[in-house]
Amino acid sequence: MRITYAPWGESLEELADAARRAEQAGAEALWVPELHRSATLSAAAIAQATTTAQVGTAIALAFTRSPMITALEALDLDELSGGRFVLGLGTGVQRLNEDWHNARWGKPVGHLREVVRDVRHFWACCTSGDPIELDGEFEPMRIRGYERPFPVLRTDIPVYLAAMGPAMTRLAGRIADGWISHELCSPSYLRERVLPEIQAGLEAVEGRQRSDIELVVSACCSVDPEPAVATQRVAGLVGFYASVRTYADFFDFHGLAEEQQQVIAAFRAGRGADHLADSVSDRMVDALTLTGDFDRVAARIAEYDGLADAVKLSPPTHGIAADETRAAQDRIIELISHVTGGRQ
Repeated sequence: MRITYAPWGESLEELADAARRAEQAGAEALWVPELHRSATLSAAAIAQATTTAQVGTAIALAFTRSPMITALEALDLDELSGGRFVLGLGTGVQRLNEDWHNARWGKPVGHLREVVRDVRHFWACCTSGDPIELDGEFEPMRIRGYERPFPVLRTDIPVYLAAMGPAMTRLAGRIADGWISHELCSPSYLRERVLPEIQAGLEAVEGRQRSDIELVVSACCSVDPEPAVATQRVAGLVGFYASVRTYADFFDFHGLAEEQQQVIAAFRAGRGADHLADSVSDRMVDALTLTGDFDRVAARIAEYDGLADAVKLSPPTHGIAADETRAAQDRIIELISHVTGGRQ
C-alpha cells in the first residue's frame, strides 16, 4: 500500500517545499486540490520541486475547463514532470459549477464519461492532424485543422476519478485508471459501500480486472503526542463536511446521524462552516480521521491495507490558523518517514 500526500502552503514556494520534503520522507505521490488555487498551476509548482514522486490533481474540476484545455494542460504537466503526472478529475457540486463558474452541470455521470473520452481521444490524435469528430450530449468535440507541433511524452496519462456516490463510483470502476475517495472515508465505508460499486463497474467491462484500477483513499491526519491537540486540529474539517446535509447517509452509516444534526443546527444558528469545531464530538473525529501519536496513526493507516492501494494523507485546514496547519503538516511529513523508512 503506497503512502501519498497532499502538501499545503500559504505560498506556492511553501507548497513546493512541503512537496519536496514529503517526497524525501517517502511519499510516492503528491496531490493538489482545486478551490483556493488552480490545481494545474499547483501541480506545475510541485512538479518542478520534485524528481521521483507522481504529481496528481485531486482533483481538477472536470466541467469548468473544456476537455481540450484539460487535455493540453495534462500533456504539458506530464512533460514538465518527466512523465509523472496523474490527471485526477471530479465534478464538484451543481451550485459551484453553475453559480461560481457559469459552467454546464448536465447529468454528472454521463457528463464526466464524455469528458474522459474526449481527453483520451485528444491525447491519441492531437499530433496526427486528423480531424476529431465526437458526438455527445454534454461534450461533443469537433476539431479540424489542428496538429500539435510538439512531441507528446505519453498518450496514456493515468486518469483518476473522484467519486462518493454509487453511480459515479461504478463509473470509476468502468473507465478510470484510479479512484480517489472523499476526504473522509473510513475503512468500513470503503469496504462496505465503495468496493462493491468499484467491482460492479469493473465487471461491466469485459476483461477488466481489479488490478486495472488504483484505489486511493483520502485521510485527513493530525499527529500529536497530546490526543486533545490532535483532535482539536481536525475537528473543524469534520464540522465543515457535517454541515452539508447531502452527506447525511455517510454520517448515518457511521452511527453519527445525531451528531451531524447538532453540527447542522449550529450552522443554521449562524456559525460559519469553517467554525464548527466546538459542535463536533470526539467520537466523530475518531471515526472519520486519523489522530494520535505516530504509532496510533500508523496503526490506523494500516487498517486500509488490503482495501486501498494507496492512502493520501492531508493536513487539517478548516477553522484553524495557518501556523496550526503548518505544525500539523510537519508532523505528517515526519510520520511518512516513520512509516516508510524515508526515501532510500
